[in-house]
Amino acid sequence: MRQRLFISAMFGAFLAVTLVAVPAHAEFKFAYVDVQRALNECDAGKRAKADFQGKVTTLEGHLQRQQNEVQALKDEMEKKGMLMNADQRQALQDQYMEKLKDFERDYKDSKDELQAKDQEVTAKIVHDLAQVIRTLGERDNYTMVFEKGSILWGAPNIDITDQVIRSYNAMHVTIGTVGEGPGGAVAPASMQGDDDPAGASQPSEFGTDAAKKSTISK
Repeated sequence: MRQRLFISAMFGAFLAVTLVAVPAHAEFKFAYVDVQRALNECDAGKRAKADFQGKVTTLEGHLQRQQNEVQALKDEMEKKGMLMNADQRQALQDQYMEKLKDFERDYKDSKDELQAKDQEVTAKIVHDLAQVIRTLGERDNYTMVFEKGSILWGAPNIDITDQVIRSYNAMHVTIGTVGEGPGGAVAPASMQGDDDPAGASQPSEFGTDAAKKSTISK
């Protein structure tokens, strides 16, 4: 009984402090952005995706040729191996093993290269989107802007993804440079120095988190 009274009293005190801290006339304004859609549909994202797909096609063609060579050697060993002398069989087997190792190494290297390229370009574009989102949020007096993937539901009229895409496209800058001075977007005063409001998240933090969940390869 005493424990319940204590918890009730603590909750009442917390509620009272909260009501005092937030003025009765305060209005909250929220929005959300579908970062993956913005990444897919912005001009920079479309160019990056096309470039990425070109690299994928080139690497796939190279790997397919290697795989065909490995398979051809394997077929030759199975069909003609018994007709060869020991030295010929050993030479063919050595050639097969060398080609197979080359293929496996190139396959892994290609996969790692594509993944690194995906992460690099995605991070740069999402960094830019984060800067744009923050600029729009400050300009339009949003209390908070959420990433769509982090909310269960949001009314369509507070989705500002299209606005973010249009704003980013209008900048015509090199990816990853928004908010970095000359050549980047013009940022509001609160983004020019180190005097950010207490508790405000940095665009780079948002960009890093969002980039982990987004990809130009989708």
